[in-house]
Amino acid sequence: MYITTYSKIHFTPLEPKEEQIRIQDIAHAQSLMTRANGHFPVFYSVAQHSIACGREAIARDYSDRVVFACLLHDASEAYLSDITRPVKSVLEGYCKIEQQLQEAIYKKFLGSLPTDVEYNQIKNVDDTCLYYEFKHFMGEELCEEVPQKYSEMDFRTRTFQEVEEEFTALLETYWKKTGK
Repeated sequence: MYITTYSKIHFTPLEPKEEQIRIQDIAHAQSLMTRANGHFPVFYSVAQHSIACGREAIARDYSDRVVFACLLHDASEAYLSDITRPVKSVLEGYCKIEQQLQEAIYKKFLGSLPTDVEYNQIKNVDDTCLYYEFKHFMGEELCEEVPQKYSEMDFRTRTFQEVEEEFTALLETYWKKTGK
């Protein structure tokens, strides 16, 4: 079984092939996917979140590789969609599929999986952006200890085309910078 991607690739999410993973498919799909399963009061896309994560990693002066990994950290959702954290944590089969696909994405674009140190940096950036998204959109603080933020996040409602173009440009820039 396959899905047909934006670039007209017949992609098999359960058996991902690196040569079928495309930046334009990731950027297009994520620019149309909502964060928080659509529960924010306005449209805010997964691509906007990924841009915020990349910009936060840049502000922290992380390596180009970590910046690129932050931009890609939700890329599997372009092929699988997303499931909220509370549900995802109990779906063992889904988690394995998502991990396998995310690893294929990292291998294609980074050449290898993030190291433990890199993974911790990516996770910290992701959690920081998540915290500030929920604080901004929902007025909810997700944890007692407020994470330090190094960049300004853009919460404007933007067209998916504008977000897709910015996300694609960032992805392509950091793909080149990582030399893969």
